[in-house]
Amino acid sequence: MTVSPAHTAPTAPTATTVTTGGALPGGEYDVTIVGAGVVGTAIARELARLPLRIALVDASDDVGDGTSKANTALLHTGFDAVPGSVESRLVREGHLLLSAYAAATGIPVEPLGALLVAWDAEQLAALPGLAEKALRNGYRSARIIPAEEVRAREPELGPGALGALDVPGESLICPWTTTLAYATQAVRAGVELHLNCRVLGVTSAEVHTVATGRGPLRTRYLVNAAGLYADEIDRLLGHADFTVTPRRGQLIVFDELARGLVRHILLPVPGALGKGVLVSPTVYGKVMLGPTAEDLDDKTDTGSTAEGLALLREKGRRILPALLEEEVTAVYAGLRAATGNDDYAIRAHPEQRYVTVGGIRSTGLSASMAIAAYVVELLADGGLPVAGARDLEPLRMPNLGEAFPRPYRDAELIARDPEYGRIVCHCERVTRGEIRDALASTVPPGSPDGLRRRTRARGGRCQGFYCGPAVRALFEEARR
Repeated sequence: MTVSPAHTAPTAPTATTVTTGGALPGGEYDVTIVGAGVVGTAIARELARLPLRIALVDASDDVGDGTSKANTALLHTGFDAVPGSVESRLVREGHLLLSAYAAATGIPVEPLGALLVAWDAEQLAALPGLAEKALRNGYRSARIIPAEEVRAREPELGPGALGALDVPGESLICPWTTTLAYATQAVRAGVELHLNCRVLGVTSAEVHTVATGRGPLRTRYLVNAAGLYADEIDRLLGHADFTVTPRRGQLIVFDELARGLVRHILLPVPGALGKGVLVSPTVYGKVMLGPTAEDLDDKTDTGSTAEGLALLREKGRRILPALLEEEVTAVYAGLRAATGNDDYAIRAHPEQRYVTVGGIRSTGLSASMAIAAYVVELLADGGLPVAGARDLEPLRMPNLGEAFPRPYRDAELIARDPEYGRIVCHCERVTRGEIRDALASTVPPGSPDGLRRRTRARGGRCQGFYCGPAVRALFEEARR
């Protein structure tokens, strides 16, 4: 099934609260979530069903501005998780939940399927174990295919492939729209989003007093979904059972002309540091090569290195040689929250009315909705009243996916509103209408980069060389 988003102008927001500066509102919150990444926003959305006062705070000027913005953008089935782990259950459940949510809200998803390609005898011998692992994780569609079938399904694959594990349920997804959809629905349902709000300390008594860079915040329950900083928040509450090591993943994005070279998500047989280097299309019509897996000390080091990019090119040359002849659109790096453990570090501390959501690796996007439901269960076990839940207002997000209709191609939409026919970013074919909508949306961007994650403007082969001044002018005009 292919999810088919359609562009719709944003619904006019009702009274909502998104703050980016100044003192925080007074009074006491029922629940506060620290961290507005894909997991934190999913938790906020789940809690928004309840008649409670909820706050979502983040140190950044935007939602999804940390680990959630730079990942491999895959919707995993959980076939290769550790069987019996919390991660296995939540990815499996989350895959189903997010697939349905994406269809309902217009988040672009492309169900291409994945091939785990074996390049040597050792990797080939590992495939039956991976197939058995998939079964133990409740995934029954994986099967081993011979080299001839691999070659037929991926004609541009490099020489030497000995076979593969076919996992047809793996999909591409837009991580930016996912996080933004969660946040938008949460805020429209009454969650108060406070950005540029770094947590500095926590004093716990009958009520938590959270010291932030924007003043104190009082809350009865606290959820720590701070990603790379989840261990540091945990220590403020007196816990030290895991440590986050930032694991840098560098990636290379190739131009849309490379898209015809690859038909599936091409995964290596996984090793100790994760799923390894993959070649994958993106929902934006590009091809991605990466990531590296480098354990660092610096939680802010998202720079690319010559060594890392050379490693990726070496790996990519074996997987898909013709890819290396294509033009590169961008290189970037993201940080994953590795803990050295094989499972998520989700801990309830009911005596403190506190839940830690730590160690959420790259599968967190896929598991996000199931994690959110699990966290609400843990809060309820700790005494949070959960009666009176309601359905949230339906939401339809603007489409960023290249495989689906976009405004510049929609003659009827342009006839109704010519701004959708005025292209500003010619590489990504982004119109003034889309930029206008994003700047006026419920959760507006805090920077031109945030605008890019909402529209793709400045994300093409020129990286804003031509459209950058015009995009920035529109952004600055909207902030006056």
